[in-house]
Parts: sequence; structure tokens; C-alpha cells
Amino acid sequence: MTVSYKKLWHLLLDKNMKKKDLQEAAGLTQYAMLKLGRDEDVSTEILGKICQALECSPEDIMEFVSSDN
Repeated sequence: MTVSYKKLWHLLLDKNMKKKDLQEAAGLTQYAMLKLGRDEDVSTEILGKICQALECSPEDIMEFVSSDN
């Protein structure tokens, strides 16, 4: 299984935010944003910062998808 952050990008669109806005609001590094953009694993600390900034829960920003495509 792999992680997908498509829900996060859709949520940003719904909130009329850009990735840079999220980075500033959540206090994320460019490296963390790069990992999110590549659907790579990030720490729960990063997920917590995003959820706090967007007032949402982890299931609103990420999902696990089968890698058996």
C-alpha cells in the first residue's frame, strides 16, 4: 500500500489556497512539501501541522491506495 495526498490538493483548491499558502500556514519546510507532492511518507508531526492549519483530520487529506495496480 502507498499513500496518496490527492485529498489534500483538492482541499486546498476548495479553500482557494496554494501550496505555498499551506507551507506558510502549517510551518512546513520545502522538503516536506516536496515529499507530499511526490506522495511519499511524512511524519505524523507534519500531518498534524497540516490538519491544525486546515482545521481537518488526517482522513480529509490522505488515503492509502493499493500498490497492486
